[in-house]
Amino acid sequence: MRRVLRGERVIDPTLAAAALAEGASPLTERERAVLRASADGSTNAEVARALCLSPGTVRNYLSTVIQKTGARNRAEAVRIAREKGWL
Repeated sequence: MRRVLRGERVIDPTLAAAALAEGASPLTERERAVLRASADGSTNAEVARALCLSPGTVRNYLSTVIQKTGARNRAEAVRIAREKGWL
C-alpha cells in the first residue's frame, strides 16, 4: 500500500502470472474494435456505420475473430476475449 501511495506501479503477481499464461492477444486492433462495437448486440450494419466500414467487412472481421477465439458465435467470442483480457 505504501508503494502505491508513493506513486509507484504495483502489479499483483497472481494477476501478472495469469496474463502471461494467456499470451499475447491474437486479435488485431481493428478486430478488437469490431468485436467491442458488436458486444452490445449491434448488427453488422450498425457496427459498420459506427466504424465507417462496410457490413461485409464487419462480417469478415467477426468471422476471423470467432475463428481465432475458437468460439461458436460472436457472443461467445466477446466472452472469451474479455476473460483472456483481450478486450
